[in-house]
Amino acid sequence: MDAFFASVEQRDHPEWSGRPLIVAGAPQTRGVVAAASYEARAFGIRSAMASAAAERLCPHVIRVPPRHERYREISREIQDLFRDYTDLIEPISLDECFLDLSEYCARQRLPLARIAREIKTRIRQQTGLTASAGGAPNKFLAKIASDLKKPDGLVIVPPGQAEAFLAPLPVERIWGVGPVLASRLHALGIRTIGELAAKSPAWLELTFGRLGVEMELLARGLDERPVVPWREPRSLSAENTFARDVQDPQTVLEEIASQAEEVARRLKGHEVVGRTVTLKLRYADFTTITRSRTSRRPVETTGQIESLATRLLSRTEFPQRPVRLVGVGVSGLLDRLRPVQLELFDHEE
Repeated sequence: MDAFFASVEQRDHPEWSGRPLIVAGAPQTRGVVAAASYEARAFGIRSAMASAAAERLCPHVIRVPPRHERYREISREIQDLFRDYTDLIEPISLDECFLDLSEYCARQRLPLARIAREIKTRIRQQTGLTASAGGAPNKFLAKIASDLKKPDGLVIVPPGQAEAFLAPLPVERIWGVGPVLASRLHALGIRTIGELAAKSPAWLELTFGRLGVEMELLARGLDERPVVPWREPRSLSAENTFARDVQDPQTVLEEIASQAEEVARRLKGHEVVGRTVTLKLRYADFTTITRSRTSRRPVETTGQIESLATRLLSRTEFPQRPVRLVGVGVSGLLDRLRPVQLELFDHEE
């Protein structure tokens, strides 16, 4: 989706249409820009920028607080639309999904570009919002393609044209290549994906280790990761996608604490307790993992959930691998008044 949070606010408040707008916390808080309308971006405002800096760039910018439940509602509506085409839907944030449309295209005997245009049109008709789409043989190429012609863009990468498509693009487009790694590549004379693809796999592995192997494959447009739907079990959960990749442990621990509090509040509201706490992380390369622990005692308080989720965090590759999404959930729900048979041992998976 294009500037999703900001576009929703402009749609719900027509008087803000066509005006610079940012979605950010209350003025008295130290916050960052969660989303900026395209009118605001014309002033140099970007997501993850400090909101105070954004207001200096554009003193007349409209600042509105985020309405996450509203954004989730519209996100669910759009994903319901996607299910008319496929059940293979992998959300990577509220405003972005991977869809595997290969079976639908084959069954309908229609080209991918036509299906993508149809989906974009239906989103606009149903929600009043615009979406940009990228179509390609794999997730890596599709992600890059979807970002190239925003807003309201459509880019298709035909089979066999991956390397030609990637060659002129900057190396920063590759998953996992942040500012530090990009600087290393630039120092070695590698600024485009084509220049990276021209290096020998042996040299890249010697220079960058395992990451070099992964970069070499992506530079040639090779990505075998399937679209993997992530469906919650019967649970209550909270999650957040950061505006940028995060490697700071304190930031993630604070997010876990906040989500634990929200989940505990919802457990109380539903008058249920749980047995299993799950931590969900999505790394910078969009790989999603979950870690779970089943307690022998009912789980219901903020402290219980936070403690178990924090212990699960130690069983991940964070902070060695930055994360873009953190989620905490409690499943195995039982009525609060129902007697619970205690088990001798806790279980982890």
